[in-house]
Amino acid sequence: MRFLRTERLGSVQTIWLNNPPYNFLTDEVMGELIDLLRTIDGDREVRAVVLTSAVEGVFVSHYSVSEILDGVQSAPVVLNPRTAGAALRMSEFADHVPGGRAGLARAGAGGVTNLRRYHEVCRLMRESSTVFVAALNGRALGGGCELSLACDLRLMAEGPFEIGQPEILVGIIPGGGGTQMLTRVLGAGRALELCLEGAPIDPRRALEIGLVHRLVDPDELLNEAQRTAARLAKRSPTAVRGIKNAIHQGGSVPLEKGLHIERTHFLTAASTPSAKRAMALYLADVEAPIDAGGDISDFVADGLPDWVAGTRVDFTE
Repeated sequence: MRFLRTERLGSVQTIWLNNPPYNFLTDEVMGELIDLLRTIDGDREVRAVVLTSAVEGVFVSHYSVSEILDGVQSAPVVLNPRTAGAALRMSEFADHVPGGRAGLARAGAGGVTNLRRYHEVCRLMRESSTVFVAALNGRALGGGCELSLACDLRLMAEGPFEIGQPEILVGIIPGGGGTQMLTRVLGAGRALELCLEGAPIDPRRALEIGLVHRLVDPDELLNEAQRTAARLAKRSPTAVRGIKNAIHQGGSVPLEKGLHIERTHFLTAASTPSAKRAMALYLADVEAPIDAGGDISDFVADGLPDWVAGTRVDFTE
């Protein structure tokens, strides 16, 4: 791969984005990433992924503006929401026709295909049974912020870095899922503020509003992300997929539909042999201190940390 570096340590795979000096996302970068993610999705040995950057001080500056501009300059007409929707449907149809994508590119609609490829990368991450941890080692703007939002956890280096959605400053809107994921992560008010202002925020402000989960010393960022990934890699993959689906899909539909999605994944996870073994072991662990004359607080203090660390049960499914 030209733009990605990878390393496997146990059940954790680390991916470094490597397109110096600014680490722009491009169609080629996303092509490599989608191929790698599909491989990971079919590899039962990979249970967690750390996504970071090989470029010092930069996670992703943003998606290549030159590629976006090329895509729209070649378009024969100015689009409105109706014609843009038709172009997207045509792009979806072209996926199933030999040479369809090349034909779209010649017709000036190649940018639509690139946009859908970006969304496919993020979809694979959100729907996977693999846990994704973003280690933001620097600037994460536009498509970089959106790529981090497709991860399950975001750790960011403390320092003079920026994160946000500046697309409106050049007259466009986030196109990699930013409006949708920011609304789900931060709520509509914060999402509107970030997207309308366009001004990046610093790591401390990002932590304050919940855009990132933790701030870490830059020298410790990768180690902390890998430790977090290694711990979460020990969770049940069936439960991981169920939680991600219930939150991402169920959280954006009416409550009754969301509850149905949750119930479906609850029953699916509970029926696995490893979950049955784990629940039986948990009951035994809870009963032991009680039988010895203690109470549930003894288990919480002494036994629960082993469960949190993922060292008590091996979830092999």
